[in-house]
Amino acid sequence: MKIALASDHGGFELKEALKKHLVEDRKIEVLDLGTYSTESVDYPPYGHSCARAVVSGRADLGIVCCGTGIGISISANKIKGARCALVHSDFMAEMTKRHNDANMLAFGGRTTTPEEAIRWTDIWLDTPFDGGRHQRRIDLIEPEEIIEAVGEHWDK
Repeated sequence: MKIALASDHGGFELKEALKKHLVEDRKIEVLDLGTYSTESVDYPPYGHSCARAVVSGRADLGIVCCGTGIGISISANKIKGARCALVHSDFMAEMTKRHNDANMLAFGGRTTTPEEAIRWTDIWLDTPFDGGRHQRRIDLIEPEEIIEAVGEHWDK
């Protein structure tokens, strides 16, 4: 398994803690897409880069970090095929995989401790996707598929 990691300056230290855990404790290969310091950078290119790595198959999963996790998760989700979830609890970490089969996680370096991010990442990695009705819902995420599913009622 290979996990892509990316952050802006606000999430740099959290990204580094996650990288250390994934490589040393979980023996997972990491693709570090930057940033590589706490020097101020814009988060969107990092969210896009990580999502593209996941969607293209360069990485199996991705984790992105910025100050709050909000901006970088929005950026990642602009890439078709990315399902990036901002996580703030054990329950969210489990359900984002179990029901949403999220292929990316987002964390905030100013809102999440390294211990929390590591715990939530482990829960996400260890939780299976339930499939079934949840797969049908994931299939409805892309707009064309939603319009087809709801038909003429879409614009009402």
